[in-house]
Order: sequence, then C-alpha cells, then structure tokens
Amino acid sequence: MQYRNMGCTGLQLSVLSFGSWVSFHKQIDDTIADELMGIAYDNGVNFFDNAEVYELGESEKMMGRVLKKKNWDRTSYTVSSKVFWGWRGKGNKPNQHGLSRKHIVEACHEALQRLQTDYLDLYFCHRPDKNVPIEEVVWTMHNLITQGKILYWGTSEWSGVEIMEAHRIAQQHHLIGPTVEQPQYNLFERNKIENEFLMVYNTVGLGTTIWSPLASGMLTGKYNNGVPGGSRFGIKGFEWLKDRWMQDKVLHAVQSLSQLAAELGVSLPALSIAWCIKNPNVTTAILGATRKEQLLENLKALDVLELLTSDVMNRIDTITGTKPVLPEY
Repeated sequence: MQYRNMGCTGLQLSVLSFGSWVSFHKQIDDTIADELMGIAYDNGVNFFDNAEVYELGESEKMMGRVLKKKNWDRTSYTVSSKVFWGWRGKGNKPNQHGLSRKHIVEACHEALQRLQTDYLDLYFCHRPDKNVPIEEVVWTMHNLITQGKILYWGTSEWSGVEIMEAHRIAQQHHLIGPTVEQPQYNLFERNKIENEFLMVYNTVGLGTTIWSPLASGMLTGKYNNGVPGGSRFGIKGFEWLKDRWMQDKVLHAVQSLSQLAAELGVSLPALSIAWCIKNPNVTTAILGATRKEQLLENLKALDVLELLTSDVMNRIDTITGTKPVLPEY
C-alpha cells in the first residue's frame, strides 16, 4: 500500500481507504462489515470514513462494534466522522443539525460514543452552513483539538473561497485551520480537484479524501444495461443517484472506458480508481464495497497506476470530455 501526507500535515493516509456510506447497516450486516474492514486493514488501508448522518448513526455504531472486536492498535489506523445533517433525520430540531458550536460539540461527543473511541483522527464539516459564521466553526474545531477530542479537522464539499476564509480566520486568531477537504472526484466530476482548489494547494496546502471514485457505481459498468436488483440506484431514498448518473452521454463514455480497460487487461473499476489516485493532489480515495470480491478488485487499482501513461491518460480525457479548461497564462 502507498501512503501520502495529508496536505500540509505530517499525518499519512493510505492512498486507498474504506468508507461506509450507503453500505453499512443498509446493505451489509456486522459479519460482512467485519470481513471487509479486515481485508482492507490487512492490505494496508489505515483510514476508515464515517459520518453522523450515515444511516442516522447506525453506520457509526456498526463500525464502532467492528473496531472494538478487532482490537487493532489504535495508533495504526485513523477514523473520521462528519457533522452537519444530524442523525435524527426529519425529527431534527433547530439545534440538532448544522454547524453551530452547540451542534458540532454535541455531535462530536455522540460520534465518539457510537464509534467507541476516545478521539477522532479527522472531523469534517459535512457541508458549509450559510447560517453560521465561519469564525464560529473555526473556533469550535480548534477547541475540540485542544481538548484532545479530534486531531485534525476539515471540510466536505466546501468551496475554495470558504476554505480560504477559514484559513484567514485561523491565521488572524492563531487557531488551527482546516487541513483536509472531502470532495467528490471521479472521471465525470473533476472541477474542484483539478481547477477550483489549485490556489489552495499552492498557498495554505490541502489534503483530499475523495468520495465516489466510481461515480456511485457507474464506473463499474454494472448499469450499462439497466439497474440490477439490490444495487445502489435501486435503494429507496437514493433515486437521486440514478437521476444524476443514468444519462446517455455517461453510459456511452462508460462503455468506451470498458473497452479501454479490456485493452489494458484490467477491470474498469480498478482503472477508474487508479486514475483518481494518480492525481498527486488526491491524498486518499475512499472505497465502498458490499462484497469481498468487490473490495479485492478495487484494491488492485494500485497495480494499474504504472499502466496510466500519458497516452492512456489522453485517451481517457478524449472519451470522457470532462477535463476542466484552465485559463491560459
């Protein structure tokens, strides 16, 4: 397994990590979660991603049970949570969601309990909160770090402007600013990583823990002929994923990418994930799996990196047509 420093910090994350969104509690039980996390850990994965909103807290509880049973050395892995939506769903009252100091602190305590750990290695603001001053967020995260409840904090799906404002406030008040962002990044979603964040990388530094490297499964090729039973697009409440990705132009690109993968003698998922982690600004790509075979295939992405020559990368850009156009200098 390869490892990369998280932005401008000394923390090292495995370039492939393991997440729980959708799968934990909804698609898999404790036994399968135990097996998959064990396979990931045994193959060098050291980052496990979670959030308060995933299955309304049940995902964190499941991961917490697995981690307690595994009894791995706590210093050998990192675990995260995210705060914003709360875990009560439609039952959320005003202070039970968002990024107020009250909710961030209380959500942190709840995440620690569910994950059965004394501290979080990474704590993300799952979305920006337009109703809360960024200064309040920065102060709250800084205080949680000084209290030893979290080690690093970051953002998810924040704009480059919002991240830089958080850094401005942190520098002004001598506080600890955000060090990591969790954006979506894949062959069809590229602008933030490859365009918007360029100045952030070059000034304050930024680690990235990207999600959906397979575009919610589109880049496995399993949706080329419709929606298979039991797949993510068929789960109640996730219809928006189907609406987002089941488009003719995406399907045509996936079919062409499948042909390229076949030429290279690799699977489409491994090719797609390898393409993500080839970008040096990607610290780690979060993998999701419901079966042992899926996870083992995705982990092969590391072996595909050497096949991604400039010619192959150009072919991929031609097929997808999604490469951001940057200003000329």
